[in-house]
Amino acid sequence: MYLTMNRFRVREGQEDAFETVWKSRDSHLKSVDGFVSFHLMKGPARDGIRLYASHTMWRDEAAFVAWTKSEAFRAAHAGAKSSSEMYDGPPELEMFDSVQALT
Repeated sequence: MYLTMNRFRVREGQEDAFETVWKSRDSHLKSVDGFVSFHLMKGPARDGIRLYASHTMWRDEAAFVAWTKSEAFRAAHAGAKSSSEMYDGPPELEMFDSVQALT
């Protein structure tokens, strides 16, 4: 398994708008080979910022890389810059390979 995580710093008062953008967009992920699951997580608020993280699980790194080069990726991210006023800086992308799995 391969996990990609984006961390977002959302400005206070923009939480509802941020969540609406994510809940209403077509991510195109379900049609992508190697996609396993997606979760948008809401974290703590501090100093006028609410922390969010998106977690996407992939079969492997190759599936993730293929998605980033696909038309589905471009379609899912179209218009992302238009909502930049919600954020306190750009998202931070982190990627992880699985070393142990328990189910």
